Amino acid sequence: MRFVTIGYGERSGYDRTDPVIRDEAHAHDERLRAAGAEMGIAGAPVQVRNPGATGTTVDKGAFMTSALPIAGFALIEADSLEEAVDMVAKTPCAVAHGVVEVWPLQD
Repeated sequence: MRFVTIGYGERSGYDRTDPVIRDEAHAHDERLRAAGAEMGIAGAPVQVRNPGATGTTVDKGAFMTSALPIAGFALIEADSLEEAVDMVAKTPCAVAHGVVEVWPLQD
């Protein structure tokens, strides 16, 4: 199964996390990458609309809002939702006072 993960977190939470825990979280991310996870840090978003295929408009900024800024995304493969949760539970956003959403991709 494939999953999209979205990591949310802010610098203040990251900075107050013990550096040993942060370093292990980054090492964990590197192990996920080596196992095939596609990961990236979130850049500035745009909103794309094309109602009724009448013309595309692009607006700067996010459509969704959250209490924490989006830090990054990943595509991971796991045998189950539980395994995917285990995989992201040790990532920087999860351990540094942020949160990670796990979204199963359906066929």
